[in-house]
Amino acid sequence: MLATDQDILDAAESWRKTGRGVALATVIETWGSAPRPVGSNLVIDEEGNFLGSVSGGCVEGAVVTEALDVIESGKPKTLEFGVADETAWKVGLSCGGTIRVLVEKID
Repeated sequence: MLATDQDILDAAESWRKTGRGVALATVIETWGSAPRPVGSNLVIDEEGNFLGSVSGGCVEGAVVTEALDVIESGKPKTLEFGVADETAWKVGLSCGGTIRVLVEKID
């Protein structure tokens, strides 16, 4: 079962209260089929812990890696992931669509 929006926001707040650096990744756009809808979130702390989902597979790992940079720099990033249908399974976009994800530090 996926974490609810409230679970994700509660984790972000809790992690911030303990002094951890935190970033929030949000699906801001999809094209074609996508594993998660617009508005889906993933919260990541400075140690690489995360809760939620923006896609799955290798995409999620790439978002976590980028989030660590965002936490350190404080500068938001917009990430785009998309693949041809025949290679979609290999990188975690099993539906073959395109997604854009905004990653921003939470202060």
